[in-house]
Amino acid sequence: MGRSTLSIATFNLFNLNEPGLRMYTNEEGWSQAQYDKKIEWTAHQFKLLEADIFGFQELWHADSLVNALQLSGLADRYDVLVPDGANGTRIVCASIVRKGLLTGEPTWIRDFPEAFVLRSEGDDPQTPQIGVNIRGFSRPVLHFRIKPREDGPDVHVYVCHFKSKAPTKVFNEDWYQNDRQTYSKHGDGLGAALSTIRRTAEAAALRFLLSEVMKGSDTPVIVLGDINDGQHSNTANILTDQPRFLVGDSKGGGDTALYTAQTLQEYRDSRDVYYTHIHQDVRESLDHVLVSQEFYDNSRKRLWMFDGLIINNDHLNFEDHKGLGTNDHGIVRATFKYKPVARAEV
Repeated sequence: MGRSTLSIATFNLFNLNEPGLRMYTNEEGWSQAQYDKKIEWTAHQFKLLEADIFGFQELWHADSLVNALQLSGLADRYDVLVPDGANGTRIVCASIVRKGLLTGEPTWIRDFPEAFVLRSEGDDPQTPQIGVNIRGFSRPVLHFRIKPREDGPDVHVYVCHFKSKAPTKVFNEDWYQNDRQTYSKHGDGLGAALSTIRRTAEAAALRFLLSEVMKGSDTPVIVLGDINDGQHSNTANILTDQPRFLVGDSKGGGDTALYTAQTLQEYRDSRDVYYTHIHQDVRESLDHVLVSQEFYDNSRKRLWMFDGLIINNDHLNFEDHKGLGTNDHGIVRATFKYKPVARAEV
């Protein structure tokens, strides 16, 4: 009838590109030696984790992903999902999916929904009006469907990568150049605000898309990605719809809710050591696996039960990622086993 387990992983590839190609302001890109180490390390992670689905961020070139997959010896086990034109000139989200799971064709969502609006006159007379005019994702969101069991519904999978916390560089803007004396003191603060606004808008736009699919439909959904924010951040709260956890066996679940694998793991562990990124000695969880109520243990509509989480993050203790071939993010893999709620439990 289909799979009895399903493992899903999110994997930031740290600018995986072919050697010698420009990335951002780095004209020279990866050297051949750096590239070889990077491909070798990435291939090792594929073999080590061998998830049914990997969702990737920071891929530049399709060939680089294919090369790592071939070196792992697993190429014949996966379908590779990379958009057309992934030739090293831009950053994309991508995926590899175990053969036999994929249904239909993947799509990359560049634009926000046409009906999506972020504008308000304010909740009360003291609140100034607000309007946000962003109309697209910084990194197009990958959307595809899988069918893990013949007797079950399609599962919608989204792979996302939101704007980082790094301040937007505003020093080249006309308003900055025209009054450098004023703005030179405020570049970082204004840039950080712009990054936060963009990331928040991206989370809200994806939430808009998710609600369209999930509301009143019992459609299983998985969201994988680097949202560049933590488990309890506003970014995560927008995406997840802030569901209640632990409502009792087969009594909980929310129609549009997403549940973080991080929280699911915390209920299984006596200690939380979840982190996927280190910046200025601060350990944060930026990379997430989010699942709908069909994957939540305590949901009345559960199909799959959480069966554990692994984070490969030891390499974050060593900062020379370029020299070592490692990534600057941890890799998260969550596993679920097929265990629908019995009718008598509901």
